[in-house]
Amino acid sequence: MRDDEILDELGPSAGRLLERHLANAREWFPHEFVPWSRGRDFDPATPWSPDDFAMDEAVRSALLVNLLTEDNLPHYFRALDRFFGDAGPWGEWSRRWTAEEGRHSIVIRDYLTVTRAVDPVALERGRMAQVSQGWESPGSSIAHGLAYTSLQELATQLSHRNTGRLLGDDHGKRVMARVAGDEALHHLFYRDVMSCLIELDPNRAVIAIDETVRNFAMPGTAIADFSHHARAIAGAEIYDFCSHHAGVLVPVVIDAWKLGELTGLDGPAEAARIRCLDYVDRIGRIADRLRARRAELVHAG
Repeated sequence: MRDDEILDELGPSAGRLLERHLANAREWFPHEFVPWSRGRDFDPATPWSPDDFAMDEAVRSALLVNLLTEDNLPHYFRALDRFFGDAGPWGEWSRRWTAEEGRHSIVIRDYLTVTRAVDPVALERGRMAQVSQGWESPGSSIAHGLAYTSLQELATQLSHRNTGRLLGDDHGKRVMARVAGDEALHHLFYRDVMSCLIELDPNRAVIAIDETVRNFAMPGTAIADFSHHARAIAGAEIYDFCSHHAGVLVPVVIDAWKLGELTGLDGPAEAARIRCLDYVDRIGRIADRLRARRAELVHAG
Protein backbone atom coordinates (compact mmCIF):
# COMPACT_ATOMS: atom_id res chain seq x y z
CA MET A 1 0.00 0.00 0.00
CA ARG A 2 1.09 3.57 -0.65
CA ASP A 3 1.46 5.97 2.25
CA ASP A 4 -1.54 8.04 1.16
CA GLU A 5 -3.66 4.89 1.09
CA ILE A 6 -2.47 3.96 4.57
CA LEU A 7 -3.37 7.40 5.89
CA ASP A 8 -6.85 7.13 4.38
CA GLU A 9 -7.44 3.62 5.71
CA LEU A 10 -6.14 4.37 9.18
CA GLY A 11 -7.75 7.81 9.43
CA PRO A 12 -10.75 6.61 11.48
CA SER A 13 -8.44 4.72 13.85
CA ALA A 14 -6.23 7.81 14.24
CA GLY A 15 -9.32 9.87 15.00
CA ARG A 16 -10.50 7.41 17.64
CA LEU A 17 -7.06 7.29 19.27
CA LEU A 18 -6.84 11.08 19.20
CA GLU A 19 -10.17 11.29 21.04
CA ARG A 20 -8.88 8.78 23.58
CA HIS A 21 -5.78 10.88 24.05
CA LEU A 22 -7.74 14.09 24.56
CA ALA A 23 -9.94 12.36 27.11
CA ASN A 24 -6.90 11.22 29.11
CA ALA A 25 -4.56 14.19 28.67
CA ARG A 26 -4.32 16.40 31.72
CA GLU A 27 -4.13 20.17 31.43
CA TRP A 28 -1.15 21.55 33.35
CA PHE A 29 0.84 24.75 33.57
CA PRO A 30 4.66 24.85 33.51
CA HIS A 31 4.91 27.87 35.82
CA GLU A 32 3.20 25.95 38.63
CA PHE A 33 5.99 23.36 38.71
CA VAL A 34 8.94 25.76 38.95
CA PRO A 35 10.33 26.87 42.37
CA TRP A 36 10.64 30.52 41.40
CA SER A 37 11.56 31.64 44.92
CA ARG A 38 14.91 29.84 44.55
CA GLY A 39 15.95 32.01 41.61
CA ARG A 40 18.45 34.84 41.57
CA ASP A 41 20.21 36.97 38.98
CA PHE A 42 23.07 35.57 36.93
CA ASP A 43 26.17 37.78 36.93
CA PRO A 44 28.21 37.30 33.72
CA ALA A 45 31.32 38.07 35.75
CA THR A 46 30.60 35.11 38.03
CA PRO A 47 30.52 31.89 36.00
CA TRP A 48 28.13 29.09 36.84
CA SER A 49 29.55 26.41 39.12
CA PRO A 50 28.43 22.82 39.74
CA ASP A 51 28.37 23.82 43.40
CA ASP A 52 25.36 26.02 42.60
CA PHE A 53 23.30 22.80 42.69
CA ALA A 54 25.15 19.73 43.91
CA MET A 55 24.02 16.56 42.14
CA ASP A 56 25.39 13.41 40.58
CA GLU A 57 27.00 14.32 37.28
CA ALA A 58 25.16 11.49 35.53
CA VAL A 59 21.86 13.09 36.50
CA ARG A 60 23.15 16.44 35.24
CA SER A 61 24.07 14.78 31.95
CA ALA A 62 20.59 13.29 31.70
CA LEU A 63 18.93 16.64 32.34
CA LEU A 64 21.08 18.30 29.69
CA VAL A 65 20.48 15.60 27.08
CA ASN A 66 16.76 15.37 27.87
CA LEU A 67 16.25 19.11 27.44
CA LEU A 68 18.36 19.48 24.31
CA THR A 69 16.43 16.59 22.80
CA GLU A 70 13.14 18.32 23.59
CA ASP A 71 14.52 21.53 22.05
CA ASN A 72 14.53 19.99 18.58
CA LEU A 73 10.73 20.14 18.44
CA PRO A 74 10.62 22.24 15.22
CA HIS A 75 12.36 19.45 13.34
CA TYR A 76 10.16 16.75 14.87
CA PHE A 77 7.05 18.64 13.79
CA ARG A 78 8.49 19.00 10.30
CA ALA A 79 8.88 15.22 10.14
CA LEU A 80 5.34 14.59 11.37
CA ASP A 81 3.94 17.15 8.96
CA ARG A 82 5.77 15.46 6.10
CA PHE A 83 4.41 12.04 7.11
CA PHE A 84 0.88 12.98 8.13
CA GLY A 85 0.02 16.25 6.36
CA ASP A 86 -2.18 18.88 7.96
CA ALA A 87 -5.67 17.58 7.22
CA GLY A 88 -8.05 15.45 9.25
CA PRO A 89 -7.17 13.60 12.45
CA TRP A 90 -3.54 13.20 11.37
CA GLY A 91 -2.97 16.93 11.15
CA GLU A 92 -4.95 17.53 14.32
CA TRP A 93 -2.79 15.02 16.15
CA SER A 94 0.45 16.58 14.87
CA ARG A 95 -0.59 20.01 16.09
CA ARG A 96 -1.83 18.77 19.45
CA TRP A 97 1.29 16.68 19.99
CA THR A 98 3.49 19.67 19.15
CA ALA A 99 1.60 21.93 21.56
CA GLU A 100 1.99 19.42 24.38
CA GLU A 101 5.65 18.76 23.63
CA GLY A 102 6.38 22.49 23.72
CA ARG A 103 5.55 22.56 27.42
CA HIS A 104 8.29 20.06 28.14
CA SER A 105 11.18 22.26 27.10
CA ILE A 106 9.55 25.25 28.82
CA VAL A 107 9.18 23.60 32.21
CA ILE A 108 12.51 21.75 32.19
CA ARG A 109 14.46 24.84 31.11
CA ASP A 110 12.75 27.09 33.67
CA TYR A 111 13.43 24.54 36.41
CA LEU A 112 17.11 24.15 35.45
CA THR A 113 17.63 27.90 35.17
CA VAL A 114 15.97 28.80 38.46
CA THR A 115 17.72 26.07 40.42
CA ARG A 116 21.05 26.58 38.60
CA ALA A 117 21.24 22.82 38.09
CA VAL A 118 22.93 23.14 34.68
CA ASP A 119 25.33 25.69 33.21
CA PRO A 120 22.96 28.07 31.34
CA VAL A 121 25.67 29.17 28.91
CA ALA A 122 26.49 25.59 27.93
CA LEU A 123 22.78 24.85 27.71
CA GLU A 124 22.09 27.72 25.33
CA ARG A 125 25.09 26.93 23.18
CA GLY A 126 23.91 23.34 23.04
CA ARG A 127 20.41 24.45 22.03
CA MET A 128 21.73 26.68 19.26
CA ALA A 129 23.91 23.89 17.90
CA GLN A 130 21.21 21.24 18.21
CA VAL A 131 18.48 23.21 16.47
CA SER A 132 20.80 24.72 13.87
CA GLN A 133 22.02 21.36 12.62
CA GLY A 134 18.51 19.95 12.29
CA TRP A 135 17.31 16.39 12.45
CA GLU A 136 16.06 13.88 9.92
CA SER A 137 13.70 11.12 10.97
CA PRO A 138 14.91 7.58 10.31
CA GLY A 139 13.10 5.94 7.41
CA SER A 140 10.94 7.61 4.83
CA SER A 141 7.59 5.83 5.09
CA ILE A 142 4.56 6.08 7.35
CA ALA A 143 5.34 2.59 8.66
CA HIS A 144 8.87 3.57 9.66
CA GLY A 145 7.66 6.80 11.21
CA LEU A 146 5.07 5.05 13.36
CA ALA A 147 7.50 2.34 14.40
CA TYR A 148 10.13 4.89 15.38
CA THR A 149 7.86 7.23 17.32
CA SER A 150 6.35 4.29 19.20
CA LEU A 151 9.77 3.28 20.50
CA GLN A 152 11.19 6.77 20.89
CA GLU A 153 8.30 8.15 22.96
CA LEU A 154 8.49 5.26 25.40
CA ALA A 155 12.27 5.51 25.63
CA THR A 156 11.94 9.24 26.36
CA GLN A 157 9.31 8.57 28.99
CA LEU A 158 11.61 6.10 30.75
CA SER A 159 14.56 8.48 30.62
CA HIS A 160 12.56 11.37 32.09
CA ARG A 161 11.01 9.19 34.78
CA ASN A 162 14.30 7.63 35.86
CA THR A 163 16.07 11.00 35.84
CA GLY A 164 13.40 12.39 38.14
CA ARG A 165 13.73 9.48 40.54
CA LEU A 166 17.43 10.21 41.00
CA LEU A 167 16.95 13.93 41.54
CA GLY A 168 17.37 14.83 45.18
CA ASP A 169 14.82 17.61 44.82
CA ASP A 170 11.04 17.33 45.11
CA HIS A 171 10.35 20.06 42.55
CA GLY A 172 12.58 18.34 40.03
CA LYS A 173 10.89 15.02 40.65
CA ARG A 174 7.49 16.60 39.96
CA VAL A 175 8.73 18.26 36.75
CA MET A 176 10.17 15.07 35.32
CA ALA A 177 7.19 12.95 36.40
CA ARG A 178 4.79 15.39 34.74
CA VAL A 179 6.73 15.36 31.48
CA ALA A 180 7.05 11.57 31.58
CA GLY A 181 3.28 11.31 31.96
CA ASP A 182 2.77 13.18 28.70
CA GLU A 183 5.31 11.03 26.90
CA ALA A 184 3.53 7.88 28.05
CA LEU A 185 0.29 9.06 26.46
CA HIS A 186 2.06 10.04 23.25
CA HIS A 187 3.60 6.59 23.10
CA LEU A 188 0.20 4.94 23.39
CA PHE A 189 -1.12 6.85 20.37
CA TYR A 190 1.75 5.83 18.11
CA ARG A 191 1.92 2.27 19.43
CA ASP A 192 -1.76 1.63 18.85
CA VAL A 193 -1.83 3.25 15.41
CA MET A 194 1.06 0.94 14.52
CA SER A 195 -0.98 -2.00 15.80
CA CYS A 196 -3.73 -0.96 13.37
CA LEU A 197 -1.18 -0.87 10.55
CA ILE A 198 -0.05 -4.39 11.45
CA GLU A 199 -3.62 -5.55 10.91
CA LEU A 200 -3.98 -3.55 7.68
CA ASP A 201 -0.66 -4.33 6.01
CA PRO A 202 1.34 -6.76 8.15
CA ASN A 203 4.13 -7.32 5.63
CA ARG A 204 4.92 -3.64 5.30
CA ALA A 205 4.58 -3.08 9.05
CA VAL A 206 6.87 -5.94 10.08
CA ILE A 207 9.64 -4.91 7.69
CA ALA A 208 9.50 -1.37 9.09
CA ILE A 209 9.52 -2.64 12.68
CA ASP A 210 12.55 -4.82 12.02
CA GLU A 211 14.55 -2.04 10.38
CA THR A 212 13.58 0.46 13.06
CA VAL A 213 14.32 -1.79 16.03
CA ARG A 214 17.74 -2.86 14.75
CA ASN A 215 18.82 0.69 13.85
CA PHE A 216 17.12 2.58 16.67
CA ALA A 217 18.85 5.69 18.00
CA MET A 218 17.46 8.52 20.09
CA PRO A 219 17.19 11.90 18.33
CA GLY A 220 19.74 13.49 20.69
CA THR A 221 22.76 11.55 19.44
CA ALA A 222 24.13 14.63 17.65
CA ILE A 223 24.45 16.57 20.91
CA ALA A 224 28.03 17.61 21.66
CA ASP A 225 29.80 15.03 23.86
CA PHE A 226 26.79 12.73 23.54
CA SER A 227 28.92 9.59 23.96
CA HIS A 228 30.26 10.91 27.28
CA HIS A 229 26.77 11.78 28.48
CA ALA A 230 25.35 8.47 27.26
CA ARG A 231 27.95 6.47 29.19
CA ALA A 232 27.18 8.42 32.35
CA ILE A 233 23.43 7.98 31.85
CA ALA A 234 23.84 4.24 31.30
CA GLY A 235 26.17 3.90 34.29
CA ALA A 236 23.55 5.49 36.52
CA GLU A 237 20.92 3.07 35.12
CA ILE A 238 18.84 5.97 33.83
CA TYR A 239 18.79 4.45 30.36
CA ASP A 240 20.83 1.44 29.28
CA PHE A 241 20.51 -1.95 27.61
CA CYS A 242 18.44 -3.22 30.53
CA SER A 243 15.86 -0.46 30.35
CA HIS A 244 15.82 -0.51 26.55
CA HIS A 245 15.09 -4.23 26.47
CA ALA A 246 12.76 -4.61 29.45
CA GLY A 247 11.16 -1.17 29.23
CA VAL A 248 10.80 -0.64 25.48
CA LEU A 249 11.46 -3.62 23.22
CA VAL A 250 9.60 -6.29 25.18
CA PRO A 251 6.50 -4.23 26.08
CA VAL A 252 6.12 -2.92 22.53
CA VAL A 253 7.54 -5.40 20.05
CA ILE A 254 6.70 -8.59 21.93
CA ASP A 255 3.70 -7.74 24.11
CA ALA A 256 1.81 -5.04 22.18
CA TRP A 257 2.66 -5.86 18.56
CA LYS A 258 2.99 -9.60 19.27
CA LEU A 259 5.72 -10.07 16.70
CA GLY A 260 6.38 -13.57 17.98
CA GLU A 261 2.83 -14.66 17.15
CA LEU A 262 2.33 -13.15 13.68
CA THR A 263 1.67 -15.64 10.90
CA GLY A 264 0.83 -15.55 7.21
CA LEU A 265 3.58 -13.12 6.22
CA ASP A 266 5.28 -13.16 2.85
CA GLY A 267 8.92 -14.26 2.54
CA PRO A 268 10.69 -10.92 3.13
CA ALA A 269 8.40 -10.01 6.02
CA GLU A 270 8.82 -13.40 7.68
CA ALA A 271 12.59 -13.07 7.40
CA ALA A 272 12.33 -9.60 8.94
CA ARG A 273 10.15 -10.91 11.79
CA ILE A 274 12.68 -13.62 12.68
CA ARG A 275 15.59 -11.19 12.37
CA CYS A 276 13.88 -8.69 14.67
CA LEU A 277 13.03 -11.33 17.29
CA ASP A 278 16.62 -12.56 17.23
CA TYR A 279 17.83 -9.00 17.77
CA VAL A 280 15.48 -8.48 20.72
CA ASP A 281 16.74 -11.72 22.24
CA ARG A 282 20.35 -10.62 21.72
CA ILE A 283 19.72 -7.30 23.48
CA GLY A 284 18.09 -9.28 26.29
CA ARG A 285 21.19 -11.44 26.71
CA ILE A 286 23.39 -8.33 26.83
CA ALA A 287 21.07 -6.86 29.46
CA ASP A 288 21.26 -10.07 31.51
CA ARG A 289 25.07 -9.97 31.48
CA LEU A 290 25.00 -6.32 32.51
CA ARG A 291 22.71 -7.09 35.45
CA ALA A 292 24.95 -9.98 36.49
CA ARG A 293 28.06 -7.78 36.46
CA ARG A 294 26.30 -5.16 38.53
CA ALA A 295 25.18 -7.77 41.02
CA GLU A 296 28.75 -9.05 41.31
CA LEU A 297 30.04 -5.54 41.96
CA VAL A 298 27.42 -4.98 44.65
CA HIS A 299 28.29 -8.31 46.27
CA ALA A 300 32.03 -7.59 46.08
CA GLY A 301 31.51 -4.15 47.59
